[in-house]
Amino acid sequence: MLVDEGTDVHETGELALVGSLVCVECGYSISLSVSDELPRCPACGGSRFRRASMFESPTVDADAISPAAALPTWLDSVRKQLEPGDQSVAFEYEGEPVVVSLEEGWTRIGRSGSADIQLDDATVSRRHALIIRTPDDDLRALDDRSLNGLFVNGERVEWAPLVDGDELEIGCYRLYVLES
Repeated sequence: MLVDEGTDVHETGELALVGSLVCVECGYSISLSVSDELPRCPACGGSRFRRASMFESPTVDADAISPAAALPTWLDSVRKQLEPGDQSVAFEYEGEPVVVSLEEGWTRIGRSGSADIQLDDATVSRRHALIIRTPDDDLRALDDRSLNGLFVNGERVEWAPLVDGDELEIGCYRLYVLES
């Protein structure tokens, strides 16, 4: 189905014409430079969009966002399984939690088959981000020139220090930093 200007709400997977669309759930704006299928929202994973108007200013109701309430239920059980000194990231894939231990050096995240953490989503770049663990056990996230950006705790960043409990948003995925 081709999305045209005459309909109000458009769904992920529909073929959309060039232009800007806004996620109905969170207000995040995406731009299509060529006609393509609508992806999931990179900010919230939503699947419903409407055409953006050049006369509107994007708004997000900050009171409607509660990070503590948004934490997945499986996160506590994963945290209890960590050994002392572990540094990991956890995320959900096909309904199951996945935990990846962070070793000293860098961990590449992306859509590429060579990525240490492979995320299968059209909004994830082949080389999307890096998590760096220093010899002093400090963690840092680095955007690896991704198209849709790296978000740490809801803010788009080029790089950011990471601590236990931080949330990384990469495409429609949420990765959680866990340290014990």
